[in-house]
Amino acid sequence: MTLLDMREITKVYPGVRANDNVSFSLNQGEVHALVGENGAGKTTLMKILYGLQKPDSGMICLKGKAISIKNPRDAINHGIGMVHQHFMLVPPFTVLENIILGKETHRAGVLRMEEPAKEAEKIMQKNGLIVDLNERVEDIPVGLQQRVEILKILYRGAEILVFDEPTAVLTPQEVDELFKTLKKMKKQGKGIIFISHKLDEVLAIADRITVIRRGKVVKTLKCEEATKPLIAELMVGKPVFMEVEKKPSSPGKVILRIKNLSRTSERGHKVLTDINLTVREGEIYGIAGVEGNGQSELVQAIAEHVKLESGEILIEEENILDWDVRTRRENGMGHIPEDRHKYGLLLPFTLADNLVLGQHHRPPFVKGFQIVDTPEIRKFARATIQSYDIRVPSELTPANALSGGNQQKAIVAREMRFEPKLLLAAQPTRGVDVGATEFIYKQLTTARDKGKAVLLVSADLDEILTLSDRIGVIFKGKIIKEFTQAEATREEIGLYMTGEQESA
Repeated sequence: MTLLDMREITKVYPGVRANDNVSFSLNQGEVHALVGENGAGKTTLMKILYGLQKPDSGMICLKGKAISIKNPRDAINHGIGMVHQHFMLVPPFTVLENIILGKETHRAGVLRMEEPAKEAEKIMQKNGLIVDLNERVEDIPVGLQQRVEILKILYRGAEILVFDEPTAVLTPQEVDELFKTLKKMKKQGKGIIFISHKLDEVLAIADRITVIRRGKVVKTLKCEEATKPLIAELMVGKPVFMEVEKKPSSPGKVILRIKNLSRTSERGHKVLTDINLTVREGEIYGIAGVEGNGQSELVQAIAEHVKLESGEILIEEENILDWDVRTRRENGMGHIPEDRHKYGLLLPFTLADNLVLGQHHRPPFVKGFQIVDTPEIRKFARATIQSYDIRVPSELTPANALSGGNQQKAIVAREMRFEPKLLLAAQPTRGVDVGATEFIYKQLTTARDKGKAVLLVSADLDEILTLSDRIGVIFKGKIIKEFTQAEATREEIGLYMTGEQESA
């Protein structure tokens, strides 16, 4: 039985045809994966389904009946729920308070919790989503927070569930648990739309796969006829080489040395504890861990002048603790930040201006008494755009007009063009498609092969395993285990990431 039928959906923004006559269906008891490059139109289509955008034309039918969805409340009332990549939870509230928020039970003006608690318990048992209802959301790990998101929409009676990049912040064990839950919901007859860039997971869980490219449906495949290379080629429009070719590393001298580094947050919480690590020239050192275990604070301590409780950060054995950001960059540090919008780009500025950031005050981009040499900047930008295959109409295009993948390419290109001796790569492929991921992987391995030292921080364990020569697992602000590439396995690293395996 067809649960959902989106027929000939078209949505046009100024200069962009985001959805072009898109048709998409979802059956009862099915996982239907929706895949495509960044900017392909997946998000727009799901925003239309969830009432966040209005289509210019087309029709949405539930069980054969045409419906109108004007806002998310309409979508929820029609049994449509969405688990967002960035959770929509209130951290100080308890699990139960988050589940019932907006659908509270009152009696004589008094909030009733007993009946909702019993209902939530039933849903948890039925779907294998066990969480302590009395815990505050801010005190539970990311995997359990996602369970709360799922429980929220099941509590509202959702029959159609949309999962947007649901495994992005999960350990391998948590992914396995999520997939068990999806299979249970399938057996109950629910329809699941699964959006992901991780094609292995798409093949593992989906019954059908629809590929969108540049706003149009390219093809819908049954899972048994799909392969990773085929899906990637349909997404990008050309063959994509999914494997990273890496020759054995030849590590040289130590470029980055961190000694006994400890840091306390402004709120007085210990975020880093006695961090010790080295990164050598000609190697990629990967840091694996569930987000929120000190990765961001560690990268910030290396890249910026921040207050530390104790410890040293040395570049080629020189202590850099008193150096400001400019001095660190001028002494050979490059940085691909985890949030490209907040830290990586000046979004209203042109791509040309963004491509020289950090070096904009130095020749050849200035002449005389610090006069900006605009022709030289534009010339440099055009050469960079061509070399790094940044898809953009002109070097004068504002950065906020680029797709996410091309924004990330621009940041990688900028950091690589200035030949850093140490490259900090924090979540370098977050939210980018297979084509951009392939490009970024090549750049990181090229940097390593040219003798650069690369510190890679990623929530994607497959990425860590693919690229790293050595791996350190961070848990609660401490490196609790190191692996060589040869001895690392997904399962064992996953156990250390969750703290189930003790430090050694």
